[in-house]
Amino acid sequence: MAFISSQWVCFYLTFTIDGIFCAKGGDFITELIWNYSWGIRTDKRWNRKHDVLLCYSKGKEFTFNAYEVLEPRTLSESSQNRLRYAGALIEKKSKTGSKEFALPSDVWYIPTINGMAKERLGYPTQKPEALLRKIIKASSNEGGLVLDAYCGCGTTIAVAQELKRKWIGIDITYQSIALVLRRLEKQYGKAVADKVSIDGIPRDMASALALANKKDDRVRKEFEKWAVLTYTGNRAIINQKKGADSGIDGVAYFRTNNIDNAKIILQVKSGGVKRGDIATLRGDMQREAAAMAVFITLEQPTAPMVSEAKAAGFYHHDLMDRNYDAIQIVTIQDMIEHNKVLDIPMSLEVLKAAQLKAANNQLPLMDESI
Repeated sequence: MAFISSQWVCFYLTFTIDGIFCAKGGDFITELIWNYSWGIRTDKRWNRKHDVLLCYSKGKEFTFNAYEVLEPRTLSESSQNRLRYAGALIEKKSKTGSKEFALPSDVWYIPTINGMAKERLGYPTQKPEALLRKIIKASSNEGGLVLDAYCGCGTTIAVAQELKRKWIGIDITYQSIALVLRRLEKQYGKAVADKVSIDGIPRDMASALALANKKDDRVRKEFEKWAVLTYTGNRAIINQKKGADSGIDGVAYFRTNNIDNAKIILQVKSGGVKRGDIATLRGDMQREAAAMAVFITLEQPTAPMVSEAKAAGFYHHDLMDRNYDAIQIVTIQDMIEHNKVLDIPMSLEVLKAAQLKAANNQLPLMDESI
């Protein structure tokens, strides 16, 4: 079963999706209303407090687990009597007693994510886990496959993993992929995140060169994001507003002792590297009050570049009791062929801390045969 969340005019979206599903033997099931709390209020237009979910099936038969998504009884006494007579109220027994629930309706009262919620990541279109939990429980079974073709910050993926479903997530930016990986690691542990199979990112020098040399500047920027996030284990913060006055592509923070943190700045170059790039990076370090800098290059560094980096000296890490080059030069080849990554204890990360969820008895993330 497919669900499409819409803020478009539903008529036009339904017309388009009908051509995808219904033309191939599927069917339009229903229109669902997600009713949430008030957002920005205005006296200039009707205030919005709902989204529309369009529900389609791939064929005439589909999964619908009504008893997995029973709703709390919030009806008036007269409505309750009518529904009880019609058999629409369900009694569920537990150790604390019996409660009545209503069969699920097409209007869902689920609040949006508030500013203090643990699951909040700051992603602009992030949906609450409760919404995806209801969709996945109702329309799939344990071991089933869940696809999110625009996975963003990975709410669908995280909930599918929690509910023991296999899953596939797709997104156009590596930054989103990094966010999903960090979310899985925070919620389910590094062992789970490490098992994720990722396609569409550089696996060898040829694919790295292809991505770096894309004519479309927006796509080429993904090379820089991939390099920064891969080298820092998805813990860096991407600089989205890099201008002529700053060559910084990312920033990361690391622990210096038990209470203090320091900054690392990162820059990525795909070609034409020279000694002056390192000299400029030294100036960027001073301006940004950074303890260290990393220069990631697709080309091999020249001898003058290496000498300039060495001239920047060392940073002594109290917690590790070791010296690090103040400016480190890293090649894409080292990252791909030797799995070179930043080996400093990190502190501030892309995601907020979240309580580790139990990952025991989880299904494999993906069936290798798919």
